[in-house]
Amino acid sequence: MNIYLMALIAVLMPPLAVYLSAGITRRFWVNVLLTMLGFVPGAVHALYTVITRHRSR
Repeated sequence: MNIYLMALIAVLMPPLAVYLSAGITRRFWVNVLLTMLGFVPGAVHALYTVITRHRSR
């Protein structure tokens, strides 16, 4: 998927972006927890996950 679209999804819906990028993994559950604790930590973690997973491909 396009990195710019994934970054937009990461900002708007962080758990969805992590799910599309990494699947149902520990990263997904950490992101769900961070998003419940506060939207900004979840969005930052989602952006980090999307960018690092995109670089490794």
